[in-house]
Amino acid sequence: MALLERVATLIRANLNDLVDKAEDPEKMIKQLILDMQNQLLQVKTQVAITIADQHLLMKKQQEHEASAEEWVRKAELAVAKGQDDLARAALERSMTARQSAVSFKEQVADQTAQVENLKAALRKLELKLAEAKSKSDVLIAQHRRARALSRATDARTAGGDTSAAAFDRARNKVSHVEAVSQAKTQLVTDTMDERLAALDKEDRIDKLLAELKARKGMS
Repeated sequence: MALLERVATLIRANLNDLVDKAEDPEKMIKQLILDMQNQLLQVKTQVAITIADQHLLMKKQQEHEASAEEWVRKAELAVAKGQDDLARAALERSMTARQSAVSFKEQVADQTAQVENLKAALRKLELKLAEAKSKSDVLIAQHRRARALSRATDARTAGGDTSAAAFDRARNKVSHVEAVSQAKTQLVTDTMDERLAALDKEDRIDKLLAELKARKGMS
């Protein structure tokens, strides 16, 4: 899906690299945040549409399953009345309805997977957007300081103070590396929510399994 590909590109975006390469970092970051907000809106809309389609498919599945059961009931009635030809016709209808139900069940599974993919992309994009907003001022300020130091170094070099300029260049390079390292550390995606969600899901599955075993009289 093209939408998910665009979202993945935004999620992978390295703000530090973009700031370093941009002629106008402030303008670039603002545009990036705007792009994320637009994509976020599109993903939310697509999630809603996909969930609605999922519900429709589930409804169709249930309708065909109910229809299959109803035709079986009619076949039983026909047999009770001694009308085997009607019973055969009813059973044939039941088989057709059940096959349709199976087909819709497969579509529901595919749709469910699509919903989960979109939800996951939505959560990641929300985190990336929040990070971009919270770190944008810091990144811009760091970049401005780096440029100011670079201009000061160039000015001293042009004035003939080569030894001081060399020292300033080394200090500026170290400061820049430190700033980039700190910013990258701050921008590492926080996976705590996903890990907690996985633990919660595993716990719910364990409880369901225990309940199932209890109903079956298994230890």
